Amino acid sequence: MLRVANIKIDIDDSIDLVKKKLCKNLKINESDIKNFSIYKESVDARKKDKISLVYTVDIEVKNEKRILYYKNKDVKQIQTNEYHDIDMGEEKLVNQPIIVGAGPAGLFASLLLAQRGYNPILIERGADVDQRTQDIETFWKTGTLKDESNVQFGEGGAGTFSDGKLTTRMKDIRCRKVLKEFVNFGAPEDILYSHKPHVGTDILKNVVKNIRKEIIRLGGQVRFNCKLTNILIEDEQVKAIEVNNHEIIECQHLILAIGHSSRDTFRMLKKNSVHMEQKSFAMGVRIEHLQSLINNSQYGKFSSHDKLGPADYRLTTQVSNDRSVYSFCMCPGGMVIASASSKGQLVTNGMSEHARNQDNANSGLLVNIRTEDFESEDVLAGVYFQEKYEKIAFELGGSNYYAPCQSVGNFLDSEKENIIGKVKPSYKPGVKMVDLRECLPKFVADALSEGLINLDKKLHGFADDDAIMTGIETRSSSPVRINRDMKTLNSLNIKNLIPCGEGAGYAGGIVTAGVDGIKCAEYIISNFRSFK
Repeated sequence: MLRVANIKIDIDDSIDLVKKKLCKNLKINESDIKNFSIYKESVDARKKDKISLVYTVDIEVKNEKRILYYKNKDVKQIQTNEYHDIDMGEEKLVNQPIIVGAGPAGLFASLLLAQRGYNPILIERGADVDQRTQDIETFWKTGTLKDESNVQFGEGGAGTFSDGKLTTRMKDIRCRKVLKEFVNFGAPEDILYSHKPHVGTDILKNVVKNIRKEIIRLGGQVRFNCKLTNILIEDEQVKAIEVNNHEIIECQHLILAIGHSSRDTFRMLKKNSVHMEQKSFAMGVRIEHLQSLINNSQYGKFSSHDKLGPADYRLTTQVSNDRSVYSFCMCPGGMVIASASSKGQLVTNGMSEHARNQDNANSGLLVNIRTEDFESEDVLAGVYFQEKYEKIAFELGGSNYYAPCQSVGNFLDSEKENIIGKVKPSYKPGVKMVDLRECLPKFVADALSEGLINLDKKLHGFADDDAIMTGIETRSSSPVRINRDMKTLNSLNIKNLIPCGEGAGYAGGIVTAGVDGIKCAEYIISNFRSFK
């Protein structure tokens, strides 16, 4: 099979032209192509007066050697573009594998194990996605937070209430498996080739529900409101787990896909001497602009073109205090959401539905936090660092889950009024206009101030006076890494404990978390035979 890149067509051209241009570039006839599929579609908007669509395609042809002979830099040979099941081990499996956490890492580990006949048990501390949606909507309306059913905890994990972004730089065939399964369970087919695929929270809810139903149909179990409260360890090996402080379940293999916000679980692991280490992360604010401003800045006269949709951005800059300032999890046509998981603490995130049709664009505007910024050598010092500033933000907003908020104009120049202008904050239950420096470390606030000016040079209007900053965002990634052996994926000091996904420090987004879940399931599959 051949993968052919850089097939460019004008934005107003028909997609049918892709195959014709491919044949012209390779000097072949369409009849020479046995199989043809689009691998990637991207937008080239570097020239605002001439926007193009650029394609990478996978093809099978009659005479592959002849094409390779000419050594075209845009053509490379690939073995496959599909995931293939690994061989099964021979050792007998005594207990069903247990997976903790129903985010993307846990879901994909459970799905693969179920597909191969291992009858996994998936436990999730939060509620199913329907009940969870009701609880979150109540929180956004009234400020009444449920500790175990919120934006961080529940079926689908934190990613369910996000933009559903499926972008990754990872070159791993397992990414294809993740995307294919998303399509199989209800996601739009264009995520298979879109350069910046996304699903949207409205569709993601049904996708994760369908994955859960498939796990159960194939012989697995899914248990909600089932919280891991202890791990029983003998001879440096997992023997059983405790859930909800009383039920004991024997366990031969435990995949720990707990997510980045299970702070009580981190504390339990520390108490059990599981090998962990501090990990850097990032924190900052959510910044909102009118989506129309972003569209005009990125696409110029093509800003309303029906093939483009709402524009996004990805920005980064270095500032004078030796920090990086960058956009994170950009949500076109979305909203800023209340994402707390503990009472008395305030966290924001961004979310979009599939249509991305809200008035505002938002993204995290973050500054890197190093482990040396933590206030102790404690392995959980990063957790304590997050909690400290989340508590300050909660109090600054009024201790009612209203978020502290500030206009960019006032943040950069205190002489300007701190008022809401043309950009209306989307955060619910509400906002309080304050000085955000009061809930941020000084070096973060200083970096944001300089970073806004720098980024405005890259995206005109980014530092617009009416842009709105809402605090604070602290959960971009886990502040802890649960160390594992890179070959067996087992914990460095506890056998059969398999740290997995974003919470363990081995993923950074929906696709990478799903890929890590697949890897962890593959370890069990390659060493043990199924119950079938």
